[in-house]
Amino acid sequence: MNSNNPFFRTKSFKENNDVTYNAEVIDYNQTMTVSGTINKSFLMLILLIASASITWMMTFNGQNPILLAMGGAIVGFVLVLIATFRPQSSGFLAPGYAIFEGLFIGGISAIFEVMYPGIVIQAVSCTFVTFMVCFGLYKYGIVTVNEKFRSIVIAATLAIATYYLFSWLLSLFTSFQPVHYGNSMASIGISAFVIVVAALNLFLDFDQIERGVQQRLPKYMEWYGAMGLMITLVWLYIEFLRLLSKLSKK
Repeated sequence: MNSNNPFFRTKSFKENNDVTYNAEVIDYNQTMTVSGTINKSFLMLILLIASASITWMMTFNGQNPILLAMGGAIVGFVLVLIATFRPQSSGFLAPGYAIFEGLFIGGISAIFEVMYPGIVIQAVSCTFVTFMVCFGLYKYGIVTVNEKFRSIVIAATLAIATYYLFSWLLSLFTSFQPVHYGNSMASIGISAFVIVVAALNLFLDFDQIERGVQQRLPKYMEWYGAMGLMITLVWLYIEFLRLLSKLSKK
């Protein structure tokens, strides 16, 4: 059971011959449930929005939120790394991630909003609609996650991550201008492709959560699953911001 989401690529979500590792379960009341994961996802979303309002208001009050936003992004990334190796600590790491990542989301959203008025509500709407469509397709079995599906999505995600990493490094030390910069048709095409791949990751996340419930993983894995889903949604939202900003320049 593999997922490109680094959160779900740990032994906590791996299965081998129906044996689940790193998960000791006592009774059903202490196991992961879909409803529990959904509730925790909503709680994380509320925390993220509340936190995002801080750097959002800073921007429109004439203050510079860059340091706070970047600090939030760094701390959020560190919390993700810790939770990847210590999923049993997800109960406080997941809310912490939502709060610190919210600082980043609020700051970057405010900057985009100043440059392109109205873009944030568009990006939020696109993210919400994409999530609901993917959830509906998965829930009603229109899209089935199998090994081939996983392999394709994982390969595409790794290709995107590799491209972004090398483009960033080259732009730091050379005069190289990455293709996805600017608002050329190639750049817009790349952003559209990345959004499609990010959306496909939602199917993998839904599948991993469902499998976790079927395997009767411990209750704390609800926080872990919610955190993994939030990571994908944040990525999807940022990519929508990027695409819409490019289209606004046309």
